[in-house]
Amino acid sequence: MSERKRIFSGMQPTGALTLGNYLGALKNWAQLQDEYDSIFCVVDLHALTIRREPARLRADSLSLLAQYIACGIDPEKNILFLQSHVSAHAELSWILNCYTYMGELGRMTQFKEKSARHQDNINAGLFTYPVLMAADILLYQTDLVPVGGDQKQHLELARDIAERFNGIYGDVFKVPEPYIPKVGARIMSLQEPTSKMSKSDENENAYITLLDPPDAVIRKFKRAVTDSEASVRFDQENKPGISNLMTIYSSVTGKTYDEIEREFEGKGYGDFKLAVGEAVVEALKPVQGRYNELMSSRDYLTEIARKGAETAEYLANKTLRKVYKKIGLVPRP
Repeated sequence: MSERKRIFSGMQPTGALTLGNYLGALKNWAQLQDEYDSIFCVVDLHALTIRREPARLRADSLSLLAQYIACGIDPEKNILFLQSHVSAHAELSWILNCYTYMGELGRMTQFKEKSARHQDNINAGLFTYPVLMAADILLYQTDLVPVGGDQKQHLELARDIAERFNGIYGDVFKVPEPYIPKVGARIMSLQEPTSKMSKSDENENAYITLLDPPDAVIRKFKRAVTDSEASVRFDQENKPGISNLMTIYSSVTGKTYDEIEREFEGKGYGDFKLAVGEAVVEALKPVQGRYNELMSSRDYLTEIARKGAETAEYLANKTLRKVYKKIGLVPRP
């Protein structure tokens, strides 16, 4: 591979991605592929912290791979693979567990939040999840990691682990930096516009998925929470609902907030919500079309996963062999 900087990122296979995932992350990933060496992973091992029905997990993993490609991530330009297909992730995770402190993991905000939501299954994997994430990143000598606000703490831990390990054994891992995109839309819930859009929301009207049919998209936007003022203008503090809809509309049409305000001057919220819904339907049409093509070509998807895993395994094992040697494990004959 070239000397371009390397980016690594991944998502869990937990069903259809949301409009927030697409506008906030995947569209940016697609724009990075000509500038960086990019590795995008389906992090299926991370999904095991919650009990999953096996057949559903398998289906969701291939579905997520198809969604990546449908959103513009070219398997010829990027390495796309399933995390569980490269055993070095689990191997390095165990080693890094031995260089990570309990106190560091106990401070992780996501562990506290997920423990509160899944009190019947507070397992060790949920606690050590950030170490596996660090292994994911450090295996590939990653330069940059696209992160949202909810993952910054995990990236900081990965950096701390890398620096600690390098401090003991020399220059082993690249210390990754966060990648903050020039333009990245933060899409909020349609029902609680002060909270991030999430598919784990119990209210299905709060989020749009990439695979929602047009009538569902329109219906959810019509039910979106707004305010009583009835003027379309951007004001995140006082008008979070309308501001969120404006962000979505701007992201899918390319129009500025000023242009949107002029377009809907004197019009009601009903007109605006319908326009946002229709614009999103149009933006998702090619994504859904490509996704349906891919899901009818399972052999193609499994071949992409196989080729991606081969390339990823080669890169990962170079790092793993170096780690094994540094810590004193006997090399395989």
